Formats: sequence, C-alpha cells, structure tokens
Amino acid sequence: MKTIIHDLGDFYDTLFKSKCENVISADGKYAPCQGCFGCWTKHPAQCYMKDALQMACRIIGKTDELVIITDNYYGAYSPSVKNVLDRSIGASTPFSTYRGKQMHHTLRYGKKEKLVVYTYGHITADEEKTFRYMVERNAINYGFREFEFHYLENVNQLEEFEL
Repeated sequence: MKTIIHDLGDFYDTLFKSKCENVISADGKYAPCQGCFGCWTKHPAQCYMKDALQMACRIIGKTDELVIITDNYYGAYSPSVKNVLDRSIGASTPFSTYRGKQMHHTLRYGKKEKLVVYTYGHITADEEKTFRYMVERNAINYGFREFEFHYLENVNQLEEFEL
C-alpha cells in the first residue's frame, strides 16, 4: 500500500487520489499535535482530535511506501507537512528498541519498504544536505528499509517520476 502526503493543493489532491488509495493533503485544515501522547497510550494509533488527521497514525504506520511532496522550508518540510508527520507519532509506541545500533521507538506496525521525499522551491546546497540527512533519519525512525530524496526545480517535474 502506498500513501502520498503533499502540500500542493486540490488539483494535485485529485490527481494523486487516482494513483493511490491513501492521499493526505497537508492543507492546514486540521489542528496541530497537542502533545498529549494519547495516540501512544490511551487510544493507540488514533488521535483524540476528530478531524482529517485522526487516523494518520494508522495510515502512515501501515503503509509500505510513503511519498512526501513538500515545499522546501530552510532544509525541512513545509509547516503543513510537518504538522501531518507530528500527528503520526502514534505509528510507533512509547517503548524503545535498538535499530542500527541506535535507540528508536518500537514500531507499532513493523518495517516498511520505502520513504520517498520530493521537495520543490529554492534550496541552497546546505539546505539540501540538511534535508537529505533529515529524510535519512526519518526513514530509520519510521522503520523504512530504504529512502530516496529528490529536489525538483519545478513541481511539474513530478511527471517525470512514477508516483
């Protein structure tokens, strides 16, 4: 199963829904994470806030391939995409384990195949280096076996990639 998270708007939302079953539009029409950790303990993998991201933990946790399409914000995800990822913390548990000789949270749904991140907008060499490293670390934290990072000078370049 593939999931796409994007901050591109309604046109792309419709386009992506024709390509895969799980599309999360980072449109900002939801509350930010409140840091209550209820999705970890009280009601596992389900946010108490009843909005479009209530089940984001389960969707992201169960996906085999996660594709993130985001505007570059100083070498990081756009605020709306970051908000979606913050709301998906329940894809892991509050318990810790070692993965790659490093301490990480235990995965609630097990290992996944691939994390692919496409970023667009102006990016400096240092921002690209920072972004690539962050994606690598996110892949480990979310339990992906592999990751890819792509910089797009223009969003229209997405057509060149198989989403």
